[in-house]
Amino acid sequence: MTKHIEFPSQNEYPIYAEMYMRLVKKEGSLIEQLKLSLDRTKTLINKLSNEELDYRYEKNKWSIKEVIVHIIDDERIYGYRALSFARNDKTNLPGFEQEDYNLNSDTLERTIENIMEEYESLRLSTITLFNGLSDKALKRMGMANGNQASARALGYHILGHDLHHIKIIENLYLKNMRK
Repeated sequence: MTKHIEFPSQNEYPIYAEMYMRLVKKEGSLIEQLKLSLDRTKTLINKLSNEELDYRYEKNKWSIKEVIVHIIDDERIYGYRALSFARNDKTNLPGFEQEDYNLNSDTLERTIENIMEEYESLRLSTITLFNGLSDKALKRMGMANGNQASARALGYHILGHDLHHIKIIENLYLKNMRK
């Protein structure tokens, strides 16, 4: 059975996360939306050639493959934060520098099949994590990089962050490369 996880209130996530929260449907199931996002991303990425996956719309911008690895990194980190908060860990968790993660990801040496296998495995793990948390655990707050959030807000952040980057791939990368 799929758990219903209510959309968090504004005091459950930092202001910077609002841009991601706006992309998520407030009604409906977080779990179902995570599943739909997984399917949508796989469908989009699997249609692209290797040349398209390596496309950068500007010289110093990430390739589409690097964007997908960034989504994976962010989901893994925010999933860990959600677990920590749900378990009432009072440690102020550190931030991370996304540019350093990208620089050291060795994405260009990986196949898209390998990247998408990681993406799908991680997303299924994220779904399992959130589906297994109690309502009480989902509402627990924690601190990461100086920002307070609830475990459930981090689930919605994961989804909104994914939607944000897929929208950029569709509206910026794909439109620019097909001009």
